[in-house]
Amino acid sequence: MSVCARSITRLRLFGSFTPVSHTTHRAYNYEQFQSHSTTSLRSSSRHRVHSRRTIHPTTFLVQRSAPSFFTVAVVLGIAVGGALLYPLVASAPEERKTDRRDSAQEFDYSTLTDSFLIMAPNTPPGRPGTLTPEQEGKLRELWALTMKVFGVYEPPETEDANGPEVPSTPASVAGDKEGKEKKKKSRLHVFKRKDKGDKGTDSSTPSTTATPSDLSSLSLADEDDKHGQTKEFKAAIANSSPEDLRKAFWSMVKHDHPDGLLLRFLRARKWDVEKALIMMISTMHWRAEEQHVDDEIVRKGELGAFEESKSSDPKLKKEGEDFLAQLRMGKSFLHGLDKEGRPMCVVRARLHKQGEQSEESIERFTVYTIETARMLLRPPIDTATIVFDMTGFSMANMDYAPVKFMIKCFEANYPESLGTVLVYKAPWIFNTIWSIIRGWLDPVVAGKVHFVKTAEDLEEYVPKFQIPVDLGGDEKWEYSYVEPKEGENDLLKDESSRESLQSERRDIVKNYEGTVLSWIHNPEAETIEQRRTERDSIAEQLRSNYWKLDPYVRARTLYDRVGVIEESGKLNFYPSKKEAALPTTAPPKAQETSADDLD
Repeated sequence: MSVCARSITRLRLFGSFTPVSHTTHRAYNYEQFQSHSTTSLRSSSRHRVHSRRTIHPTTFLVQRSAPSFFTVAVVLGIAVGGALLYPLVASAPEERKTDRRDSAQEFDYSTLTDSFLIMAPNTPPGRPGTLTPEQEGKLRELWALTMKVFGVYEPPETEDANGPEVPSTPASVAGDKEGKEKKKKSRLHVFKRKDKGDKGTDSSTPSTTATPSDLSSLSLADEDDKHGQTKEFKAAIANSSPEDLRKAFWSMVKHDHPDGLLLRFLRARKWDVEKALIMMISTMHWRAEEQHVDDEIVRKGELGAFEESKSSDPKLKKEGEDFLAQLRMGKSFLHGLDKEGRPMCVVRARLHKQGEQSEESIERFTVYTIETARMLLRPPIDTATIVFDMTGFSMANMDYAPVKFMIKCFEANYPESLGTVLVYKAPWIFNTIWSIIRGWLDPVVAGKVHFVKTAEDLEEYVPKFQIPVDLGGDEKWEYSYVEPKEGENDLLKDESSRESLQSERRDIVKNYEGTVLSWIHNPEAETIEQRRTERDSIAEQLRSNYWKLDPYVRARTLYDRVGVIEESGKLNFYPSKKEAALPTTAPPKAQETSADDLD
């Protein structure tokens, strides 16, 4: 039975029927129709009581009460009116596009907020301010384990065997010798381990959630550990001091909400607290010990690479030259927003050839780009879009090592950072390559990959007036690299100002940790909303402090020089030409791939 037939049968049961089209019926408010039908039925019933006239079934469909005819008239009026207005409605999107194209320099950022005290109305679920009670409980569990790893957790002391629990001051906050000695002797559990026979508790109050007595015993199952995070986690626990891991974490926070950073790992691990902890601590180890993200890549930046390119050390010189070469040719760059307001990173695959740059410089460039993209995220936007421009791609451009590194970055070290991946104009030879790459991807990540063949397909994700002309759009913009200027990073040398701001930040961090510890030890002392508001307020202090500290810890980037990242972290995704009119060096002509390059 068709949908329309089922609808007719259902409505006959109510005693009335309006002969409207299936399309009109779908748009009709069924609850209103049911109420009206019931009224009509009662009216018809009263009529039949006073009249013995026989009504033929087909005639019954036509003989309706006045309100029923009024309904028919309204529905027909809407249908006719919609047909008449359709040309105007159809042309409206084009008119809006034209208007926005004319004011592309004045993109509306009203949906973004740079304050954690103001929650954007379209904040996605699983973020600060949109958590369910169960998710709040998971966040509290992860904070407790994290505080333990960082060496700032102290189990609550009791007055006597039956006395109330009293939160202790963490040793790193108190800073006294007695506190440190107490920390060494403290038990290795955060929450009491439940016996196998114990019944579970509500996850919104996870104070009795089972956790291992020794964090070093945690591990991931083989199927969950394709990036070797268990090994990195155990190396971090065994070889890194708690304070070093703590510093790496708060350094990664930057202008983000601390809760938001933990929630990324929880969402990535489907709210499994122990898996999220392993993932997060292994990331801190990766940042601090393997990649030296904050103390080298971010701090040295582009000017540091320029200075390396002048070095007498051949290896250092090549690393600097290779890093700058990728910036100058625009192998990948950040520009503009998609329809969801996400910053876009364009990767021009044709500009890469295996062996032209060292593997270390490619990894450094990849991390540098991701870290720079993080500077462009503001609530509620916490993900980015990557556009792989496959125009002119051939097998000579294929290099699996950088692809694997990029996959590891997004799946293991920057979780929940990808909004969507657009593969643009992929040639037929990419089909085989994609079948291999897809096998390496987590199914969730693979589901974010979309193939777009034409500029019209790309318009589904990016407004045409915001698509650069070389990608088939209307935006008259081309990438050109603005060289770093001598002296632009002089504030990095101002140790006095940096230490003053870092001291302020340390105090704010201790305050935040103290609030978290109070929440851990006394989950029911205040409502969830009160707890969140308290953390949001301190997170706002951290955000404000970071943008004061930023010029003293982060080297200036291309995006600072052209005006995308403005003073105090303000953003202008489409700076005017006047703002971007700085001395530039023409990028070297892209070395396109010829047929002779094919393998």
